[in-house]
Amino acid sequence: MVDADQTFVIVGGGLAGAKAAETLRAEGFTGRVILISDERDHPYERPPLSKGYLLGKEERDSVFVHEPAWYARNDIELHLGQFVDRIDRTAKTVRFGDDGTLVRYDKLLLVTGAEPRRLDIPGTDLAGVHHLRRLAHAERLKGVLASLGRDNGHLVIAGAGWIGLEVAAAAREYGAEVTVIDPSPSPLHHVLGPELGNVFAELHREHGVRFHFGRQLTEIVGQDGMVLAARTDDGEEHPAHDVLAAIGAAPRTGLAEAAGLALVDRAHGGGIAVDASLRTSDPDIYAAGDVAAIEHPWLGTRLRVEHWANALNSGPAAARAMLGQEVAYDRVPYFFTDQYDLGMEYSGWAPPGSYDEVVIRGDAGKREFIAFWLKEGRVLAGMNVNVWDVTEHIQKLIRSEAQVNVEQLADPHVPLDSLTS
Repeated sequence: MVDADQTFVIVGGGLAGAKAAETLRAEGFTGRVILISDERDHPYERPPLSKGYLLGKEERDSVFVHEPAWYARNDIELHLGQFVDRIDRTAKTVRFGDDGTLVRYDKLLLVTGAEPRRLDIPGTDLAGVHHLRRLAHAERLKGVLASLGRDNGHLVIAGAGWIGLEVAAAAREYGAEVTVIDPSPSPLHHVLGPELGNVFAELHREHGVRFHFGRQLTEIVGQDGMVLAARTDDGEEHPAHDVLAAIGAAPRTGLAEAAGLALVDRAHGGGIAVDASLRTSDPDIYAAGDVAAIEHPWLGTRLRVEHWANALNSGPAAARAMLGQEVAYDRVPYFFTDQYDLGMEYSGWAPPGSYDEVVIRGDAGKREFIAFWLKEGRVLAGMNVNVWDVTEHIQKLIRSEAQVNVEQLADPHVPLDSLTS
């Protein structure tokens, strides 16, 4: 039984942290809940930053997890614009870095998220070099894209991952010229493999995006502090007024590392090592969201997922575990994207090399299909493109771990739910 005199501290003010605080109250916890965020904005969701809000289709207030008054109404002690610089596991305290204030905890949740990886090349200090991770980044980039569109300006994007492609789509909708540079042979290569990446390449080419694959940036050229061009390792110089670095994100593990918590090597995804109940190597400290590398119960591997659904679900799971409930976080990894008129949902986990076959159900040419990644006849992952209300069936196929009839799997006339019955 959790004592009402206990204090639960949450470090990190994103979706995972806000939903964890919400869950603690929903589950009846009456002790202190302290939520600390190094951002000055109230906790918000990140997908709109590269989608609706960036495009000007959603208002700024729509990104917030809760209205500001919700925190006081639910007795959540919210500390915005403050950061924690030390965890003392023996004294069970966290220290505010700005004034040294110590806050004692009974249970601690780390949801410190991730930060954009930086380009390690000359010219990154120029005014026109951008990243996209925080609301302030999106606000700035939104104005940049509108200006580029008005002036027929050029945006160079380093990275053909989800953020890179979503910003490319937004930039084209504003009317900017866009070049995407990536060392891989196709977009999303490390997620979708070579079989499906070209679907996204063709989508963007149809909308005027130029790709430069198999190359990487070596220098951003500028004058008077402004960007003029971007050079690649083949000697080409690409016109640019602005450059977006979209080369991935690194988990923010510094606080956990300094506290001596077990981490995962970067070569294996990085992050704070947690078990299926989101507990770290310290039994009173938990981690969730982008920073947590979770020992997945049925995938049989440690997995760190940097997507909205993981933050949405792992924050509440960690909160329940902190309350002493039995938790086994075994969600099927899920993410989604919207680019131009293409909407996509992906469920599962099938990195290149883990599967032996890709099966297409529908018409990939028309971009209305479902792709399945299989290993020895078992579905590891599924991606539905402009086909809706099938995620539950795809995830059921994945969870079943049953061998499927490939011909039936590829046939749109065979109901998906019949393949697991």
